[in-house]
Amino acid sequence: MNWGSGIVLTLVGFIAVMATMVVICVKQDDIHLVTQDYYEQEIKYQEQIDRMINANAIASDALEYDGQLKSLLLKLPEGSKGTLHLFRPSDARLDQKISFDMISSAVNSVDVKSLKAGYWRVKLTWSEGEKEYYLEKKINI
Repeated sequence: MNWGSGIVLTLVGFIAVMATMVVICVKQDDIHLVTQDYYEQEIKYQEQIDRMINANAIASDALEYDGQLKSLLLKLPEGSKGTLHLFRPSDARLDQKISFDMISSAVNSVDVKSLKAGYWRVKLTWSEGEKEYYLEKKINI
């Protein structure tokens, strides 16, 4: 075999590998964006920053995870309304949103035993009167 044949075989092999990689990448259908309305949420991010500042200003921890009972504890005052977003970064199909309205000031819990084991982000958004709050916690189930 001479130099010309070696160069041609190398180029053909390289092109075959690149074509195979392109075909594999194009056929993937399980690619999920973090959210479907990513750009709209990016524009509203200053409001989100204000919610996080409000949540950091209060002394109590409004959201706790109990690993033994596999439940989330919400410690919010009476009259609070909001949403609990259970976010799975690796698979958007497992995400859940739970709306709540705190009727009593006792500790309320949300059972997470039915969720798939692994890494989750729990996003708690609530309002008390005119102020809005946001708190995020990372948990492993």
